[in-house]
Amino acid sequence: MALCGPAYAADAFASDSKWMLGDWGGKRTELQARGIDFNLDYVGEVATNLDGGYNDDQVGRYSDQFALGMHLDLEKVFGWKAAQLQVTVTERSGENLSNARIADPRAGQLSSVQEIWGRGQTWRLTQLWYQQAYFDGALDVKLGRFGPGEDFNSFPCDFQNLAFCGSQVGNWAGSIWYNWPVSQWAARVRYSFAPDWFVQVGAYEQNPSVLDRRRGFTFSTEGRAGTLVPIELVWHPRLGTAALPGEYRLGYYYSTARADDVFKDVDGLPQAVTGNPFQSHDRKYGAWVEVQQQLTARGGDATRGLRVFATYTAHDKATNVVDNYQQVGLVYAGPFDARPQDDLGIGVARIHVNAEVRRRQMLLNAVNGVEDYLDPLYQPLQDTEYNAEVYYGVHVAPWLTIRPNLQYVRHPGGVTEVDGAFVAGIKVQTSF
Repeated sequence: MALCGPAYAADAFASDSKWMLGDWGGKRTELQARGIDFNLDYVGEVATNLDGGYNDDQVGRYSDQFALGMHLDLEKVFGWKAAQLQVTVTERSGENLSNARIADPRAGQLSSVQEIWGRGQTWRLTQLWYQQAYFDGALDVKLGRFGPGEDFNSFPCDFQNLAFCGSQVGNWAGSIWYNWPVSQWAARVRYSFAPDWFVQVGAYEQNPSVLDRRRGFTFSTEGRAGTLVPIELVWHPRLGTAALPGEYRLGYYYSTARADDVFKDVDGLPQAVTGNPFQSHDRKYGAWVEVQQQLTARGGDATRGLRVFATYTAHDKATNVVDNYQQVGLVYAGPFDARPQDDLGIGVARIHVNAEVRRRQMLLNAVNGVEDYLDPLYQPLQDTEYNAEVYYGVHVAPWLTIRPNLQYVRHPGGVTEVDGAFVAGIKVQTSF
C-alpha cells in the first residue's frame, strides 16, 4: 500500500512527475505495480520557411499526433509468465510545410521537415500485439498488428526532419515497408544467443489497402499483395570501463509483392517512350547498416555525454525510386551540469534518386518536347537531396521536452533548380 503514499502521488504539472496530469492521487503508480500502464502522448511540430525553397514566402505549418495506449504485464495481471500485451490508437492532423512550399510539387521533397506528418491525417489502430518470452527471455515471439520499424532498423525520433527519425528503410521503401502509425498483421521472432547479441526475423502482411485513411481500424486481409520478410543481426555492447552503450544493426529485407520497374515497360523498352504498362517484378529487396555508439561519459554518468550515429540503406534499383541513403550525426546528452537532462543534436543526410528514374524523366521531357523548367509539362530531373538539422532539447520536466531546431534542405526533391531552404522548427513532446 506504500505505493499510494504522498511520495508517489505527484500533482498535475509537478516538475518531478512522469505525467503532465500527475499520478491521479497515486492510482497510476498503483496500476503500474499491478501491471497496467496507460499513456497519452502528444507530439506537435511547427515549421516555417525562413528562406529559399520552391515557394520562398515565409509561411508556417503545424502537424501533430496523439497516441493513446495501454500496456499490460500479463504475468502481473493474469499470472501468464513473461507475457505482454500492447494496444495503441493514434490520431494525426495538420499540414506539412514540405508540401508545395519547400519542394517543387511536380517532384515533391524526398524527406520532410515535419516527420510527424504522413500516412493520412486520421485515426488508426497502430498497435495490437501479444508478446511472449521463453527460456528466460532467450526466445521472444511477438504476434498481432504492428509495423516493422518497431523492431527492425529502429531509430529514435528526437529530430524533426524525417531523414533522422525512425526506420529509414520505411522512409525510402515506403511502398512495402509501412512505418508508424500504420499497422498490419505481423509476426516477429527474436533469439538472443549471447548477452549482447540477438538475431530476429519477421513476416509482415503486404497490403496496400491499409494505407487508406478510411481503413485505419481494419482487420481484413482483403487486398493482400504479398509478404515482407526482414531479418536483422543486432549487437548491444557496453564498451570500456564506463560501460558506454552502443547499438549496431545489420539487416536485409525481401518483399514477395509484385513491384513495377522504374524505367522499363512490359517488353523491356523505355516506358516513357512506348507508354505501355511498366514491367512487373516478383520481388523487392534491400539492406541496411545502422550504428549508434556512446563515445564519452560525463562525470562518470554514461547517460550523459557524446553519442555518434550513422545509417546506410540500399534498395533495389529495378523497382525503387531511392536507391541509397546515408545519414551521420552527433547527440550530446546533458551538455550542462545545470541542465543534465537536455540534449543537443546535429545530423546530415543524403538521399539519392535512382539514375533510372532520372533517365525516364529525361525521356519524358524529350517525348513531350519540353526543355524549359518553367513549362508546366516539364518533368523535373531528380538526383540527390541533402538534409541537415541542429536542435537543442530543453527537458522542461519528465513529461515535457521542447526541441527548437534549424534545418537546411539542399536541392529539395533532388531538383537542382529549387533553391536550398532554411527552415526553423519547434518539436514538442509531452506525456499526459
